[in-house]
Amino acid sequence: MPIIIPSQYPATRMRRMRRDPFTRALMRENTVTASDLIYPVFVLDGQNQRQQVASMPGVERVSVDLLLKVAEECVSLGIPVMALFPMVDASLKTYDGAEATNPDGLIPRAVRALKNAFPQLGIMTDVALDPYTTHGQDGLPDENGYIVNEKTIEMLIRQALAQAEAGVDIVAPSDMMDGRIGAIRSALEGDSHIHTRIMAYSAKYASGYYGPFREAVGSAANLGKADKNTYQMDPANTDEALREVALDLAEGADMVMVKPGMPYLDVLRRVKDTFGMPTFAYQVSGEYAMIEAAAAAGAGDRDALILETLLAFKRAGCTGVLTYHARDAARLIGG
Repeated sequence: MPIIIPSQYPATRMRRMRRDPFTRALMRENTVTASDLIYPVFVLDGQNQRQQVASMPGVERVSVDLLLKVAEECVSLGIPVMALFPMVDASLKTYDGAEATNPDGLIPRAVRALKNAFPQLGIMTDVALDPYTTHGQDGLPDENGYIVNEKTIEMLIRQALAQAEAGVDIVAPSDMMDGRIGAIRSALEGDSHIHTRIMAYSAKYASGYYGPFREAVGSAANLGKADKNTYQMDPANTDEALREVALDLAEGADMVMVKPGMPYLDVLRRVKDTFGMPTFAYQVSGEYAMIEAAAAAGAGDRDALILETLLAFKRAGCTGVLTYHARDAARLIGG
């Protein structure tokens, strides 16, 4: 007698493989691990100093002695890299941001302390002038307020060399000046820093998501109502991002970054598919604040939101993610 399969029963049941945790795990296409994470930290001068960043609940600025405790936790959680961002005293800020080039400045001192205590932990530093300038721009403005490319690059080279001399593993130019990757690479090679890696902020957009970060590094008030549209990218463009990435790779970048993260997953996917190079996303301060606000309002489960957004980056092709949720995510993954 022939077997009759009722038409309402499909031959393929997609839900069959979703029924149990073990089959869901077997077919999982993307995963997030602690080794995918870079933890950005805000550093300030002094001893035993800790300041809350008002617009980023749970994020603090810490002095170097307390930074060592944060680094110890990162090592224990399996987070491979910390990224340092300075909160510079207002008395040290100048028009040209010269404090950025000080070999005994806050960031070089923090790098030396971290590499001495935790040599196995990768340290990454920002190469840009905005925390150090009285005007809050990433470069040097002319009399009309336009950021002068070549003069800015001269300062960025000095900043990168000071960081490399302190022992940093990765310099990360975030300024978006034309040609700065090649100039910094040449300077590093010429000064025998052949192992210093460059993670280029290759597609950094002129985004509204940076507000809390600018508060955290103390540049918001200096920037005022000015913008960075003449050097950061127009959020409308993706082809332009590919050109920027191609140029940075040709100039010697080891890794590239797209910033912000979640609003630019399409850019991440195009960059990874086009170049196949180590590609990172920065889940920026505004993205962090949105997750925290949603969780605080009862609009979503905080842990689930953290892990789902990180998974979205991996699904889009990211090699790794800079995220202020790195320690929380590593705990969740490990648990």
